[in-house]
Amino acid sequence: MATLHPLPDNVNIERWLAPCLVAGAIWAAPVSAQPAPAPVPTLAQAVEAAWQRAVTARDARGRERLARAAHAAASSWMPAAPAVELSHRDDRFHRATGNKETELGLAVPLWRPGQRGARLAAADAQASTAEAATRSARLQLAGEVREAAWALVARQAGLRLAQEQLRSLRQLADDVDRRVAAGDLARSDALAARSEQLSAEGALAQAGQELTAAQAQWTQLTGLPPLEAPGEPPSVTEEVSAHPELLRASLRVEAARRQLEALRRSRREAPELMFSARQETPGSGQARESSLAVALRLPLGIDAGTRVEEAAALSEHEVAEAELHQLRQRLEIDTQTARAGVQSAEQQLAAAQARAELLRERARLIDKSFRAGETALPELLRALAAAAEADADVSRQSAALGLARARLHQSLGRMP
Repeated sequence: MATLHPLPDNVNIERWLAPCLVAGAIWAAPVSAQPAPAPVPTLAQAVEAAWQRAVTARDARGRERLARAAHAAASSWMPAAPAVELSHRDDRFHRATGNKETELGLAVPLWRPGQRGARLAAADAQASTAEAATRSARLQLAGEVREAAWALVARQAGLRLAQEQLRSLRQLADDVDRRVAAGDLARSDALAARSEQLSAEGALAQAGQELTAAQAQWTQLTGLPPLEAPGEPPSVTEEVSAHPELLRASLRVEAARRQLEALRRSRREAPELMFSARQETPGSGQARESSLAVALRLPLGIDAGTRVEEAAALSEHEVAEAELHQLRQRLEIDTQTARAGVQSAEQQLAAAQARAELLRERARLIDKSFRAGETALPELLRALAAAAEADADVSRQSAALGLARARLHQSLGRMP
């Protein structure tokens, strides 16, 4: 059994317990969770977010609902709703002999041979066309997102270059002020350096304004934070035949053809099979007589309204074929132009990078010469301006190459 010994009188209990209390509080205190940074969206996520906000998405869902309704109507056992007929005859108002007759009938419309199959085929083609139109609309929206994303990248690069240029000129102006104070340079050199610094500040403000406008356009389109760098593969081997717009146009031709065939099989009204039950009382005091009847109603001639619909369907089929031919040619031209644009952008970027490296090296050499007192300030400012412009050109060409690749993918129908 443990023995407790009293503490000496000269021991300060609070001083002795303080470190223990602090350690216990630290151990028991919950660790505050640091808020996780917001994930940077990908280009595919940006397209999906833009699609959820787009009006064309509602239109696409409306086309799909219309196609499902057409398929449901064509799948029905009857081309139209049945009808009930009720009639009653009575002579109480003129002869009053007690003659009465009541008849209840049901008219059921019937499909003509091949009519139901033709309508089902037209409904299936309409559904396929609606699905292809949705993919085509998503691709068009992806093109807008790509353009906005690369415009944002170019503005971000321009802002970074403007900030770097201002920092460099500010350091140069401070160095010139020190040398003017030491008597190594004239006052005019300090004024020239500060003038270039003010010009860089104006360029920075302009770059910030352009970036703000690009960010606003991006937010309005997608509702997401800006991208860091849209991912676009450098090479593409797909052919134009897989393009969603080309598929939509092809299915539209097929849908128009099937719709025309369905209308041709529906030139006459639907025949009707009629069932009726009749109850008749010949006169007062006489027994009632009941009978059942079955009849078939066959409309003759061609409905004039069907001729109008058939002419409209024929015109739509011809227009769809012409648009398909023109679209195929346009997509081929767009793809060739986009491939040439990628090659040109790659060459321009390589040339801009080589030029920027040369001008940066020249600016470094002139800066050393200026610090040694062998070169005048105007020449150094011109060298720095040329190097900064070359760096800006590299950033512009990098964004232009990314945009050219994005346009090539767009012309080939590739989604991000």
